[in-house]
Order: sequence, then structure tokens, then C-alpha cells
Amino acid sequence: MNILSAIIVFENLHEVRRLCHWGPIIALTVIAVCSSMAMLDSIIWYWPLDTTGGSINFIMLINWTVLILYNYFNAMFVGPGYIPLEWKPENQQDAMYLQFCRVCQGFKAPRSHHCRKCNRCVMKMDHHCPWINNCCGHLNHAYFTTFLLLAPLGCIHAAFIFIMTMYTQLYDRISFGWSSVKIDMSGTRHIHNPIMPFSVAAFAATLFALGLALGTTIAVGMLFFIQIKVIMRNKTSIEVWIEEKAKDRIQYYQTGEEFIFPYDLGSRWENFKQVFTWSGTPDGDGVEWPVNEKCHQHTLTIEQLKQKADKRVRSVQYRVVEGYNGACCPLGKGINTFLRTPCTEEPRIHLTKGETIFATRGTKWWMYGDKVLDEEQTKAGVRVRGWFPRRCVEKCLYDSANNTTTDEEKKEQ
Repeated sequence: MNILSAIIVFENLHEVRRLCHWGPIIALTVIAVCSSMAMLDSIIWYWPLDTTGGSINFIMLINWTVLILYNYFNAMFVGPGYIPLEWKPENQQDAMYLQFCRVCQGFKAPRSHHCRKCNRCVMKMDHHCPWINNCCGHLNHAYFTTFLLLAPLGCIHAAFIFIMTMYTQLYDRISFGWSSVKIDMSGTRHIHNPIMPFSVAAFAATLFALGLALGTTIAVGMLFFIQIKVIMRNKTSIEVWIEEKAKDRIQYYQTGEEFIFPYDLGSRWENFKQVFTWSGTPDGDGVEWPVNEKCHQHTLTIEQLKQKADKRVRSVQYRVVEGYNGACCPLGKGINTFLRTPCTEEPRIHLTKGETIFATRGTKWWMYGDKVLDEEQTKAGVRVRGWFPRRCVEKCLYDSANNTTTDEEKKEQ
């Protein structure tokens, strides 16, 4: 019993450690600054609590803060849900349609993906969000999306308070020279004796909070519209990318097949209910999903296996000719390599001269690929992949007669 208690305490401490990351620290700081400044500005300078409107306004500000933090912490601590380690399908024949995760030593259930940050296979993974320092997936997708909706709404309310506070306090102090312009703003001015004078420091703090509120409204609001768009189609951000690659593969090999996304139920309302429920907990076990009548449970996983095979065919072998220490913005690899580093959290890999890399994609100055490892590392499930400067490698020369894929071979794939 003591061992079980110790394990529970350790897991709880591990979850609390999620707060010790730049993402949650910045997010919670922005929430604290905007909410506290909005409340202070209202009480002290703009809309005091001794009025009915001021009391309602103050309650609304508290309400926004509580709802935002509730959904934020649920998105962080409830988590996306993880596929059990060493998981296998109940029907062993289904294993042939699934990818095997060498890290978790189990099969990847439909819609699940392995997250390098969480080091687990995540149920219905959408993306790993640095702002909650956790993945967005099956169990917390609704909390995360609700947070993305509430945060801009709360910031819009706070921004209104900031603007009106500065207007009411500076109205009689600043002359704009608009003698011919008559604007009646008496309805929005709440004239009262403030608790303390509106100093330069108060003005600077309010202006700073206004900038944070407007920036958050724009940035988080855009993220909300992206999320609600994929939810209405019962997709995730990863599955949107898989669907695009499916169309590209079919067009490239001219197979003539038609790919139908299996989880779009044909109705936006039905798709919406797959994420949002009255209980807050989505339906399903995170392994089996409702599918389109023209598809089956493994339609998407089969497509992923085809894309994985296609990726191996299209990958190009390179040999490392110049060492690289894995720095995000290497100063010694040229000004363009330094300035045009990929804007992604995907890792950079350390390179040693003489190593072999299979590159799968890239830009003009950077490439992404898998490092060829020795047999022992491969058996242990070790995989090293990431970005590296293009100037550090050179393409290996092949016998074109042996390595060129014919059109007939492409169609068979």
C-alpha cells in the first residue's frame, strides 16, 4: 500500500512539473497580467464597485478568469489519453494494418501517434502544445478548444476596460486640437473620485496590458478557428496532413484509387459531438471510432502504411561531410543557414563526419532525415531523426540502373 501511495505521489509531482516550462509560465503570466489589471482599472479608475454596472462588470471579469483557468488546467492535467505500453489489438490479424512503435513496444491504435515530447503514443493526437506543455488529443481536445475560445473573449472585455480607463482618465488632461469635432462620450464616462491618481506608472501598466490583450486576442483567436475547422470535419491537424499526402501519393503513382477520410460522419453536428459532450468527457475508448459507411476501422492506418513505404522509396541517402553540433541556429554554417533555421520544435541532430543519413524532406538550407544506426541501436528501438544543415552532407552516388523506380513498380506500390 505504501508503494502504491508513493507511485501516486510521484505521478502527481510529475504532472505538477508541467508548470515548470516556458509555455505555461508565459501563458499564466499573460492571464494574470490581463485579468488583474482589468480588475484594478475597473475598481480604481473606471467602474467602481459601488455602482450596479461596476459590480456586474467585476463579476464578469472574475467569471472569465475562472473559466479560462479551469479549461486551461484541465487541458494540461487531464491530458490527451495514452495508448497502454505494449498494446496489441484484440484481433491479432488486425496487427498487419497497424504501425509498430519501437519506443512503446506496442502497436499504434487507429488515430494515435507517438509524441517525442511526451514519449508516449497519444490517443487521437492533434499536436503537442508548448503552451500547456502537453499534447492535445482525445480526452482534452474539448477543454483545449474551449480555452482557445474563452481566452480571446476575456481579452476583448479586458481590452475594452483598458481603453476606457485611459480615455476617462486622460480626457481632461490632453488636448487634441479637435475644436471643430464634437463627440458626445458622456455615456461611456463614469465620473467619480478615484481611489488613487492615474499616474504615469499606471498608464504604462495599462498600455502594456492592452498590448498583451490585443495580441492574445489575435493569436489565440486564429488558433481557435483552425481547431474548430478541423473539429467540424472530425479530423486532427495530423490527419489533415495525412489526407493531403494521400492525395499526393495517388496523383504521383497514378493508382486511380479514391481515398475517403473515414472519420468524417457527413454531418458537422455529428462531428462536433465527437469532441464536445455535456459531461466534458468525449465518447469512446480512444481505440475504436465511428467511421463513414464506406470505410472501416483501419482505412486510415492502411493509408499510413502506404505512405510510410512511399517515404522509404522517396528518401535519398546522404553522407556527412562536415560535423554539426545540433545547435538550433549554428553561427559557423553560413549566414543563410543561421537566419533560415526551421521554425519548428522538431529536433536538430548531431552529425559526425562519415555518418549516413536518409533525408525525406528539406528546404534550401536545411534537411530532415533519419540517421543510419548500428544493429544494436536499431534492435533497441533507438531512432535519431531531425533537422541538419544541408551544407553538412552530400548526396551519395548510385547506379541509376539499379535505383531508379520504373513506372510499373510505382503503380504496383
